[in-house]
Amino acid sequence: MYLEKLSLTDFRSYAQVDLTLAPGVTVLVGSNGIGKTNLMEAIGYLATLSSHRVSSDAPLLRFGTDRALIRAKLVRGEQSTVLELEINGSRANRGRINRSNPVRARDILGICQTVLFAPEDLALVKGDPSNRRRFLDELLVSLVPRHAATRSDYDRVLKQRNALLKSARAGKFTSGHEATLDVWDHHMARAGAELLHARLELVERLRPHLKNAYAQLTDGSKEADAIYRSTIQDLLDDDGAAAPAGFGDEAGVVQSEDLDRLSVDELTARYIQAFALARRRELERGISLVGPHRDELELVLGEAPAKGYASHGETWSMCLSLRLASYYVMLDDARTGGSAPILILDDVFAELDIQRRRKLAAIVSGAEQVLVTAAVEADIPEELDGRRVTVVPGGIDEPESR
Repeated sequence: MYLEKLSLTDFRSYAQVDLTLAPGVTVLVGSNGIGKTNLMEAIGYLATLSSHRVSSDAPLLRFGTDRALIRAKLVRGEQSTVLELEINGSRANRGRINRSNPVRARDILGICQTVLFAPEDLALVKGDPSNRRRFLDELLVSLVPRHAATRSDYDRVLKQRNALLKSARAGKFTSGHEATLDVWDHHMARAGAELLHARLELVERLRPHLKNAYAQLTDGSKEADAIYRSTIQDLLDDDGAAAPAGFGDEAGVVQSEDLDRLSVDELTARYIQAFALARRRELERGISLVGPHRDELELVLGEAPAKGYASHGETWSMCLSLRLASYYVMLDDARTGGSAPILILDDVFAELDIQRRRKLAAIVSGAEQVLVTAAVEADIPEELDGRRVTVVPGGIDEPESR
């Protein structure tokens, strides 16, 4: 798959911009702050319905406007698809596929697939667990769009259950609320089990690719790995003793080696057990302490966690390896009927040393479409020689042939 045309209206700094692209490598060159990343952000948003830079949609709207529009023409083999996404400030976002009637924004998920590398990726290693959970969930939705509903259902139930727990902490919890909490426990157990099961399957697909990608980018002296740590653990020992006192704390999650062998129904039952054990502490604190929203994807380098132990160069290599692993997983799907993703490298090379630049460039250069941004051409390795587009204030110059 490749992106042939991109058009933005009132998106970020652009009142209107049109960009024509082609397969292979395209490098967008322009001064910092001129709008290169805005173009890449729009493509990434079309694929995931989220920005890699901000957590809400409001900053995506050009200042003083109440909506933005992303239009894209995607080509896969002999077929082309036109996508339109309307980002609204005061109502739900809407999409269109091939100029049909408007649909929910999430109905366009899975049509445009991207893997986006950006300086913000350092948070995948250095940041809190929410960054790694978001990484997993965005990849999950890209591969299986129906899991957008899985994640949405879980978030909705979590919000309702937390509201009930907060009312208990405020002294408004009665015996009648106990039965209501039981109902929400079952809803959350099922929704959480669906999400956890999908994440566990995805991590098992990612792990071999992560190891391979890290070896490609480095001298291979250390092995990279990822371990999913769930707030579900062995709640009862053989004697029926309760879980340890640290149960449910995000910093104290414990790996359950057999979780990936459990069905959704079995995970649901495990969650119901966990909620029963954690109820007293949840009522005291007024929040849900167990569930996928508190799980961790621990990144390991050699024998130590990457967070806190990896050097700056190793941290960058781990971040790049996670994105490359995503790319390889998508390629696996492409071989069975899916689409190869568009690779986007947004101002990444300026952050890397020469060795890592060249290794990364050599790995990605064979992708169907690679979009790169850079402030100066000198940052681009010769392995990514290709079409150049100059970005200027408010728009672009016509590309030069190379």
